[in-house]
Amino acid sequence: MSERTSETRTYQIRTHGCQMNVHDSERLAGLLEEAGYRHAGADGAADVVVFNTCAVRENADNKLYGSLGHLLPTKQARPGMQIAVGGCLAQKDQDLIVKKAPWVDVVFGTHNIGALPVLLERARIEAEAQVEIAESLERFPSTLPTRRDSAYSAWVSISVGCNNTCTFCIVPALRGKETDRRPGDILAEIEALVSEGVQEITLLGQNVNAYGVEFGDRGAFARLLRACGQVEGLERVRFTSPHPKDFTDDVIQAMAETPNVMPQLHMPLQSGSDTVLRAMRRSYRRDRYLKIIDTVRAAMPAAAITTDIIVGFPGETEQDFQHTLEVVEQARFAAAFTFQYSIRPGTPAATMPDQIPKKVVQERYERLVAAVNDIAWQENSKLVGERVEVLFAAGEGRKDAATARMSGRARDNRLVHVAVPAEEQLRPRPGDIAETVISYAAPHHLNADSGISGLRRTPGGDAWQARQERAAAPAPVGLGMPQLGVPAPLAPAMGCSTG
Repeated sequence: MSERTSETRTYQIRTHGCQMNVHDSERLAGLLEEAGYRHAGADGAADVVVFNTCAVRENADNKLYGSLGHLLPTKQARPGMQIAVGGCLAQKDQDLIVKKAPWVDVVFGTHNIGALPVLLERARIEAEAQVEIAESLERFPSTLPTRRDSAYSAWVSISVGCNNTCTFCIVPALRGKETDRRPGDILAEIEALVSEGVQEITLLGQNVNAYGVEFGDRGAFARLLRACGQVEGLERVRFTSPHPKDFTDDVIQAMAETPNVMPQLHMPLQSGSDTVLRAMRRSYRRDRYLKIIDTVRAAMPAAAITTDIIVGFPGETEQDFQHTLEVVEQARFAAAFTFQYSIRPGTPAATMPDQIPKKVVQERYERLVAAVNDIAWQENSKLVGERVEVLFAAGEGRKDAATARMSGRARDNRLVHVAVPAEEQLRPRPGDIAETVISYAAPHHLNADSGISGLRRTPGGDAWQARQERAAAPAPVGLGMPQLGVPAPLAPAMGCSTG
């Protein structure tokens, strides 16, 4: 790592989009810290601002250029400040970004995030924008240094890219074909994370349960889940996002038979209409989807199942929408991420006929949200009086300070706000685990006001506390005096998985 001085430059990363982008931002932070940059904090003025962009969300380009415009006066007032743009929108727009916003210093894509520090230095030396977009993956990004956002919970990528051709999605064009990591590399990363205090990992991929397709092993994902069950000290395993077409019975059996694989499944539906699914080029139909749900519930009756649904896809009729509502009613989702379809340039759906008027899409969306919330509330209400295990987390409850609660996730990933003791020594830390009894249910959360029992001080809680103590410690001031003996080792960058 570069020597840090009083002139150390600071950075800030602004992340938009999916979990893959969130994890990529952890890698970008790790790269910058390894290069000698220091995190500026959420509200601090930064010498380098990095936008990690999304091309999937609605108006992603307008939001980016609006943010870049707002940042221009700040850059003009801070000589030497740099702005970098990466992620999916950078991969798509490439040179267009510096044409629209010539004050941007660096543009890099989804395949070469490791180049960011070099590009920033080159832009500084040459005093001109650097645009570097690789068309294929240079190396698997998990080999890059990482500054983890959490001390007790971590993303672990098992694949990048996607081989599907959904007509509404531009991700395969921007992330490329699926590339799979070897199981040994994945498990080595998980074991290293657990040794640092991580209690929970989420296996991450654009199409996570297609894992193994690159090396021709259909059973690889189920075996990976079972192997995670053999990692001593690993409390919880989750994964996202699977595709119904690749969901097999051996995966369900592995979930049910591996104690640390959580009884929770995020299974994107997108539409309950076979006609719309066909137009979306989703290679399953509603009966196949519902059969997977039934099989999961037979193996894990307490499993919480969540989903993604798009409303207003081109050509969707009222009958098609009613079919979606019927599947929602039958599947009894614990939650659903609902989206109004909007045109994404570069996707086949963008040029389809019968685009649905915005007013119709909005009205259907409101009906869907009401139905989803009502079912989620009914399902959550069944848990009142039940005892659940909660892994406490930082930042999950916005009202925790005002309500004397701490928040965390149950094993099924439901959000639980828990009344905790006022005495510091009796309170859980983020990363600690305790049991509680549910006293109240709402559509999107549960309350537990009877206190906690069986509090376990975990390595995750220890890691969180150590991170807080490092952050609070005053920075040492070097006086340039020589010292006798072997120099003390540098402290590790906070959250860096290489420790």
